Amino acid sequence: MYKSIYLKKGKDESLRRFHPWVFSGAISHVDDGIEEGDTVRVINHDGEFIGVGHFQIGSIAVRMLSFEDIDIDAAFWKKRLASALKMRQDICIADNPANNTYRLVHGEGDNLPGLVIDCYGKTAVMQAHSVGMHVSRNDIARQLVDVMGGRIENVFYKSETTLPYKAGLGQENGFIIGGCDDNIAVENGLKFHVDWLKGQKTGFFVDQRENRLLLEKYSKGKSVLNMFCYTGGFSFYAMRGQAKLVHSVDSSAKAIELTNANVALNFPGDSRHEAFCEDAFKFLDAADGIYDLIVLDPPAFAKHRAALHNALKGYTRLNVKALERIKRGGILFTFSCSQVVTKDNFRNAVFTAAALAKRNVRILHQLHQPADHPINIYHPEGEYLKGLVLYVE
Repeated sequence: MYKSIYLKKGKDESLRRFHPWVFSGAISHVDDGIEEGDTVRVINHDGEFIGVGHFQIGSIAVRMLSFEDIDIDAAFWKKRLASALKMRQDICIADNPANNTYRLVHGEGDNLPGLVIDCYGKTAVMQAHSVGMHVSRNDIARQLVDVMGGRIENVFYKSETTLPYKAGLGQENGFIIGGCDDNIAVENGLKFHVDWLKGQKTGFFVDQRENRLLLEKYSKGKSVLNMFCYTGGFSFYAMRGQAKLVHSVDSSAKAIELTNANVALNFPGDSRHEAFCEDAFKFLDAADGIYDLIVLDPPAFAKHRAALHNALKGYTRLNVKALERIKRGGILFTFSCSQVVTKDNFRNAVFTAAALAKRNVRILHQLHQPADHPINIYHPEGEYLKGLVLYVE
């Protein structure tokens, strides 16, 4: 029997609506001996059972795994992973020979809060965002290989930067099942290297897959600037879309190295592409009237609500620069991946930028995360990726 945490009066309302988080301020008291990462039962003020979840020290004290009184065991992990795979099969993302890269588990969106699993060919990269998922990592990995039935042979665990350092877990990145030197995966027929060990997130941003395809359709004959390029995803889609010139910019030398390697994989010796290791704002300052398609896909400007105000100022400033310098009749793809920045927040920041830049701007598309990054309807916070495609006169 799991130990229990007990809620203050009236603090079960969001859980009754199946929101998957219990905040620390909602807790009245806990059973003795509960440790970080333990599975706990959640009990309301009247002694009624609410659900089971992983306990963790911090603002989000419990991430709910089930609203039924069940064991969190091998059968549980297998059932949830099988459900995640079936959804990706039903929407034709899994088992697509032209695309062996996708997100299999998207935390709360797949009713597995604190867990992310991305698939790259025969390798799955697993990332824990809660101590409970870290504790369960080996059980999850075993069930993952079983559920995937030969699709996955290797499981790389990559959670050094996603778990609280004060927990003293001693986590290290590395393979926990199998091992693989082949780090080339395929997305929509294009190849790319995945940096399991040192790359950001799980090694590649799979959430921009559909948006990269859209950019490809707009690239023919255009001079394209890919800011914050990371591994160059938008760049080689633009090249396949017959762009006449593609420039990739990132402040990280490692990112530029990866971008050049990925371009060479798909377009060896192609002189249309050049990469620059430089600060985004400085590069834009010198880029007046050169580009007729610009991509702004910066890292998260706000990782928590206290940083929201400064983040919105940052998005406005960045978009002003791009809008001032893009050619007349140009197209701007601009994004925010900050969870605390809402769609309205971001749209208002870009609206302000357009007014400050004194450009006539029309919205062509409103973009978001793809279907393999589903949003739990009871957890609207899961809608983190926002994007706009703008026509700039």
